[in-house]
Amino acid sequence: MEKPFAESSVENRAPIFQVLQPRLTDCSRLLEIGSGTGQHAVYFAADLPHLSWQTSDRVENHPGIQAWVTEAGLANVEPPVCLDVLTDRWPTQRFDAVFSANTAHIMSMDAVEAMFGGVGEVLAPDGIFLLYGPFNYDGCFSSPSNERFDAWLKQRDPVMGIRDVAWLNGLAGAAGMVLLEDIEMPVNNRTLVWQKGT
Repeated sequence: MEKPFAESSVENRAPIFQVLQPRLTDCSRLLEIGSGTGQHAVYFAADLPHLSWQTSDRVENHPGIQAWVTEAGLANVEPPVCLDVLTDRWPTQRFDAVFSANTAHIMSMDAVEAMFGGVGEVLAPDGIFLLYGPFNYDGCFSSPSNERFDAWLKQRDPVMGIRDVAWLNGLAGAAGMVLLEDIEMPVNNRTLVWQKGT
């Protein structure tokens, strides 16, 4: 099959990798939630050979992810597992890290809540959850472009929308995680990093 391609994955992969690389030095197993096209997985894992990268997504996205994984031929990238955060059983193994990019704003609020609950279950003690995307602060948009993006999302599907960091932090706390870092990224995005308690 022809591999799916997302231009945004090419545009944001270098700055995201600059955040991931130093924070994953001591990690051996990572779960990616919402691997999408599979581009991020093969790009990041190629330069993180010590790390086993477990891809996941809803089943309809598996052929595209597998196409990228197969072409890359990396020993440290695992075939995708089925993970619709609302309906699928989460992996039983523990991970040192969980990564997800551009997912919280396209999920319903119920799904975001389920994602945080699941992450809290699969993270090992002291494990980290890295979430990339656009976020709001105290109910306010961080830029006019994010406000326009939010309106476009809601027009596409009313359950979508840019999520507020305070709300996400509440979900993280309920799942046993504390916010370690809030990192500024290009194009009005952020990477939020939570850590699971011991």
